[in-house]
Amino acid sequence: MTGHVVAAGSLLTALAPELLLAAGAMVMLLATVWQPQGNVQGVAEGAERTSILARFGVVICVLVALVVVIAWGDGVGGTVDQRIAGDGFRWAIDLVVLLGTALSLVLLDVDHQRSGAYSPEVPVLMLLSATGMLVLAAARDLMFVFLGIELMSLAVYVLAGVNRRSARGAESAIKYFLLGGFSTGFLLYGIALLYGATGSTRVVDIAAWVTSHAQLSAMFVVGLALLLVGFAFKVAAAPFHIWTPDVYDGSPLPIAAFMSACVKTAAFATFVRVMLEAMPGAAARWHPVLWWLAALTMVVGNVLALSQRNLVRLLAYSSIAHAGYLLVAIVVNSGAGSTALVFYTVSYTLATMGAFAVLIVVNDGRDRAPTLDDLAGLWVDQPGLAVPMAVYFLAFLGMPFVGGMGFFAKWYILQAALRANAPQTVLAVILVLTSAVSAAYYLSVVNTMFMRPRVSTRAVSRGTPLARGLIAATTIALLALGVYPTPVIKFARRATMQPTTIGTPPQVTRPLPMSTARLDRDTHVH
Repeated sequence: MTGHVVAAGSLLTALAPELLLAAGAMVMLLATVWQPQGNVQGVAEGAERTSILARFGVVICVLVALVVVIAWGDGVGGTVDQRIAGDGFRWAIDLVVLLGTALSLVLLDVDHQRSGAYSPEVPVLMLLSATGMLVLAAARDLMFVFLGIELMSLAVYVLAGVNRRSARGAESAIKYFLLGGFSTGFLLYGIALLYGATGSTRVVDIAAWVTSHAQLSAMFVVGLALLLVGFAFKVAAAPFHIWTPDVYDGSPLPIAAFMSACVKTAAFATFVRVMLEAMPGAAARWHPVLWWLAALTMVVGNVLALSQRNLVRLLAYSSIAHAGYLLVAIVVNSGAGSTALVFYTVSYTLATMGAFAVLIVVNDGRDRAPTLDDLAGLWVDQPGLAVPMAVYFLAFLGMPFVGGMGFFAKWYILQAALRANAPQTVLAVILVLTSAVSAAYYLSVVNTMFMRPRVSTRAVSRGTPLARGLIAATTIALLALGVYPTPVIKFARRATMQPTTIGTPPQVTRPLPMSTARLDRDTHVH
């Protein structure tokens, strides 16, 4: 009995952030249906309640982030049975997800003030989806991975079509639901086959089984292949990316931002953990597959983005390209890869949220995707929107100084690839070349804002104070961290996760080459 009590206490402590976030979502859910007696305000009150709940959701995210920081600082570990992680990687991903969720809720409030299109249940669904993301970051058991993916995905399926006035939203939701359910079948069947081959769903047990078997069984190999297909869909890796442009284009802009930043971060977090902790001994099987997957994703995402004039679809293909860059971090198969992933997701989240904030202001509540023509001449009408938008797109590109932290994010990925035990030189070259290709469409947006005359006669508003505040904050953060990235570098280094080394010699990471002096000084701060 005592052992069960201790185990239950350990589980509650380890899952404190997830439980607190879920409890906050439940309180908000009760608030959506609570109706004071005799109150018949109707639609107007529902619209106001959505804004209130969105802001309350931001407060909950901040409180949960404080819990995560305290747990990280106090060295709170995972569960005794090692099914839940308590390492720095988990806490760092939690903070990135909570940051993205809080900013997405702000975007929701901003868009709702213009369109009035969201019911009070939307912030609740966003928090429930974020709860699934936190579970994914903590999962060291494939069944927890499945539960986290389902909790995250089911809420996002609904969010994609949450604007009931939009036929585009309904189409987006049904496409995402059908393809998402199909990919989940691959994932679950892969988990079942891995369990059948190894006798366990815990990543430590799977790692021990792999290192103790010189010859991997056919059941294990097929299960691993199906698992990779499921993960590839969730991170929108080519050729499993087909759903991404249509779903982003049909979803409301705040939800598209939420999917682009938060869903991708959580999916990559569990992808990295499973590969580094459960499968390092099977690298000979999965490494070539992920190598080609990363190369194909970088090429497909950047090439298909070149012809896009719809800005949401352009950002969707951009997110596919960035998924390719992050796959390089997994291919590295070392702690440097997990560090690079955390560093990259911070930059990507800030730039994505800022870019969608500008699009929401420009779109002004209309049920349509903004195009390049909507940004033409923006510098003349609203320089306070044009300059931040240029910073975001230059950050996506990885331009030094002007693009701020985006440059260091890509540089960190390149350093991880080149410093690996088996240097991924060819993959690093592909990353550089495809980044050069991306300059064509990123700079075309900047050129449109600053060099083209205004096409539309409709005036562009400055946006609400809340929107201007978010745009200013993300722009300043990107530029400041681009000049002085040390805080995020320290943050990412504390999140380093080493591959499981059961029965194998520890991995050795070569020191960084002393090339760019400024970056070296920053990356060697301890």
